[in-house]
Amino acid sequence: MKKLYTLILCLGSFMFSYAQQVVKGNISDASGMPIAGVNVVEKGTTNGAISDFDGNFSISANGNSILVFSYVGYDSKEIAVNNRSTFNVTLDDGVSLDEVMLVGSRSPKRTAIDTAVPVDVINVADIASNTGKVEVNEILQYAAPSFNASKQSGSDGADHIVPASLRGLGPDQTLVLINGKRRHQSSLVNIFGTRGRGNSGTDLNAIPANAIKRIEVLRDGASAQYGSDAIAGVINIVLKDNTDGFTGGITYGAYSTAIGDGWEEATGETLSNVEGENRLDGKSKSWDGETVKIDANYGVSLNDAGGYMNFTTEFLSRQNTLRPGFSWRQGYGSAGVDGFNFMINSALPINDNTEIYAFGGRNYRDTDAYAFSRDSFANGDNRSVPSLYPNGFTPRITSNITDVSVSVGVRHEMENGWNVDFNNTFGRNFFHYYIKDSNNASMQDLSPTDFDAGGHYLSQNTTGLDFNKYLDDVASGLSLAFGFEYRTENFGIFSGEEASYGLYDENGVIITNPAVQTVATDSNGDVLSGSSQGFPGYSPDNEVDRSRTNYGIYFDTELNVSEAFMLAGALRFEQYSDFGSTFNGKLASRLKVTDNFTLRGSISTGFRAPSLAQLYYNLKFTNIVAGTSVPSLLSANNSTVTKAFGIGQLNEEKAFNASIGFTYKKGGFTATIDAYSISVDDRIILTDNFTDQTVLGPLNVDAAQFFANGVDTRTNGLDIVLGYGTSVGDEGKIQVDLIGNLNDLTIKEIHNGALNEFTFFGPFSQAYLEAAAPDYKFGLNLGYTNKKFNASVALTQFSEVTLQDFQWVDSPPTTQAEADALYPVATDIYKAALIVDLSLGYQISEKLKLSIGANNLFNTYPTPQFDGWTDQGGLADSVQMGSDGTYAFARLNFKL
Repeated sequence: MKKLYTLILCLGSFMFSYAQQVVKGNISDASGMPIAGVNVVEKGTTNGAISDFDGNFSISANGNSILVFSYVGYDSKEIAVNNRSTFNVTLDDGVSLDEVMLVGSRSPKRTAIDTAVPVDVINVADIASNTGKVEVNEILQYAAPSFNASKQSGSDGADHIVPASLRGLGPDQTLVLINGKRRHQSSLVNIFGTRGRGNSGTDLNAIPANAIKRIEVLRDGASAQYGSDAIAGVINIVLKDNTDGFTGGITYGAYSTAIGDGWEEATGETLSNVEGENRLDGKSKSWDGETVKIDANYGVSLNDAGGYMNFTTEFLSRQNTLRPGFSWRQGYGSAGVDGFNFMINSALPINDNTEIYAFGGRNYRDTDAYAFSRDSFANGDNRSVPSLYPNGFTPRITSNITDVSVSVGVRHEMENGWNVDFNNTFGRNFFHYYIKDSNNASMQDLSPTDFDAGGHYLSQNTTGLDFNKYLDDVASGLSLAFGFEYRTENFGIFSGEEASYGLYDENGVIITNPAVQTVATDSNGDVLSGSSQGFPGYSPDNEVDRSRTNYGIYFDTELNVSEAFMLAGALRFEQYSDFGSTFNGKLASRLKVTDNFTLRGSISTGFRAPSLAQLYYNLKFTNIVAGTSVPSLLSANNSTVTKAFGIGQLNEEKAFNASIGFTYKKGGFTATIDAYSISVDDRIILTDNFTDQTVLGPLNVDAAQFFANGVDTRTNGLDIVLGYGTSVGDEGKIQVDLIGNLNDLTIKEIHNGALNEFTFFGPFSQAYLEAAAPDYKFGLNLGYTNKKFNASVALTQFSEVTLQDFQWVDSPPTTQAEADALYPVATDIYKAALIVDLSLGYQISEKLKLSIGANNLFNTYPTPQFDGWTDQGGLADSVQMGSDGTYAFARLNFKL
């Protein structure tokens, strides 16, 4: 009987240890502040919960299970329940893949390591406060595997707004969200020698880095989930929501001009072949591009229910850099900028079920970039007015760029468990050109030297209504989401002052009737060119004010068939007022082979609507070919000139995405490896130059370009993200991360129809398209931290880049034989390069921290090209590592 009693007690104890019980507790940070929104998951299952505004959690879990606590910005923690009903949890600062994501999945219980598609989580707050990277593009360039951004020079507006891409696609094929809401794009169209020619992208640098808590990069086609522009993926910027008072920092840095030894050693040639250091002020400098950044963030609690308001302000001043160029490009280098940012993020809970939120801000930048140089009249260049510039001049393209945005919404949990989010987001980009140190040659001695050249703007308003619900009792969990979206867009071009675009006659009167007026000529009897040199102003004939509307309906679901197997699907219908409708879908799946190893994959269709800028942008400008002016026209898609050359109406780009990969996590090691294939049909490109004078002669231009659905491409690649973190001693931590991307873009077909392929989209333009998808990029990031000291070293290996130089534009081939003869002399190869960044930090006191370091520590430059045919006029064109060399910095962080 005693043995039976003992057996019953043992069985009862065994059963109790595996029985479900309610576990409650509180989650806080190291300072004791409660953390809302922490993901609490019973390990090995999909059973989970989220902490409330006061950090409290409650979950029904097995008495012998392990609970995993994870939240963005904190190290994950695993705690055994051991039949306890209550316990409290403290999370340490850090960043992990075990974090609830806002993109890639609308399920409230999905983490980055747990998604069916790859999502990067980048701790921007930590990078911005401990390194010399002052802008968002810089941070992502070295932190996300397939993100690429290259500073431009001599590319007009692209000097001021850096084009960026994901997985080698166009800048406008990546959707950008702020706190999960659609961000407006820039009004700028990239036209000249730049990545993303013919595209408009979102200006990531308009968002102050110090306002950002983290960035989530969804590297997968997501048009079916989020709509147009999400062919390559989605970048979601999550703003800070902390309420711990005032923090800020002061950064100072500068670029080394010690360029000669590096390039001369790399090539065996000397810089005497070009213009030396090309100091426009005639003085040699050891450092340039001086940069000052002052930022501040203040967070305040609004009520006891978790309401907050977070303010960020940022001032950035960066001077121009100047690097060796040829005689017609004495101002080769990166643009200068003076900018001021202001951003607010706030939320106010009304009760336990309802929250009002708002965020937005204003970014203003005064930018300054050098255009191509003009020689003196004495040397045969009649674009220079002798009385104004007896020795020639280098115009400056400056701009005032203003970005404003505001998003307001309400979230509510209904009694039946459905969550509702109603939101309206408005954004506007305003880009105004001012040309300085220039002249209008046809005005001769009466010409001004500064010009208001007009500009362009783009506004977007999006209203959305979203519903989602998680059903625990369907299989192992079912997430349902659906919603509606209505969007309006407006694009416009406004004209500059008359002198910026006008061509004047011999009497100094603007030409309005060429039949009775004679263009002004120089002393040699040669015709003088009109408009401001460097960048021509927009004329009243260029003015545009166009709008369109769009509405979309989507359905998004995830079903946990079992604790190991998940299926997801999404459908989306969109209707545009200007070109019609589109329907897209996505399927994704994830299989947990073990607790540590997961397989995942997805297939989807996608689309991108032609932007209003691509439909209506137009400009008459002067292209510079080896120092010679070529009057050119970029014709709007709806113009009679465009139709006369056989270019059709723009339609949407259509895509098919497929990816397969796996994730692995054990101890401090995580790994995600994903292969992808992206096919894009009817991709919109900017054509090369058409020169048929039958059509162009009456327009007084030598060449014309157009936007067209010009090519089909396929991009295959592999993304690799590996991470390992471990503790060292009592207070130290070591973190090792390896990110990598292998990429291959193939142009499958060029839709030139009956048009000559070399005129429509020749090797010069094809090379720029392919260069936006580099063969590979690998980054090894090594970090050590303890209570007082931190150090990080980042080694980034960029692949070789091949471009075709401006000889293709100067003497464009018309046959394959002519092209074959041009390839050997017009091909520029920029060798693979390794860039090393170093950062050291020391906590001076509880309130002060000093960081010093250098980006591109060993002063690595692109391979120079000494033949004088580079597209941008310098010794090198824009490639991934840039042409500015070493950047040394110091930063002081403070807390009040």
